[in-house]
Amino acid sequence: MNVELRLDDRWLAVCELSSLVPGRGVAALLPDGSQAAVFVDRAGRPYAIGNQDPFTGAHVLSRGLVGCARGRTFVASPLLKQRFDLESGRCLDDEEVAVRTYPVRTTATSVTTPTSATPATPTASEAPATAAPSAAFALSAGTVTVSV
Repeated sequence: MNVELRLDDRWLAVCELSSLVPGRGVAALLPDGSQAAVFVDRAGRPYAIGNQDPFTGAHVLSRGLVGCARGRTFVASPLLKQRFDLESGRCLDDEEVAVRTYPVRTTATSVTTPTSATPATPTASEAPATAAPSAAFALSAGTVTVSV
């Protein structure tokens, strides 16, 4: 299963759901240069919020601790410990502060199996005139880099 974030008018694959550890986050570098913090709770539900801590300006929320208070799943900033609701982005400790949230979905991972041992190379007449844009991602040391 892929974890995808909604960016403007399209969905962007960020990582495999199996790459996420419940209660821990990863940072995703998005195509516009901003960052998202991506989490999965113990029930397997994914969340994504902006990675920048609004109190310090540091991009560290992906390194925070995930917990639950009054039925709300949150991440506590690793720096000053403010808690941010993973659904709404609102700070549970200061109602005037919030971080961006991203709609998240999981989609089936598409797996293609070659029909022969040697993949065929398309001829010039078979090659598509334009290639559709695709997203690529890499998970390394808790950071996901996304390219389109």
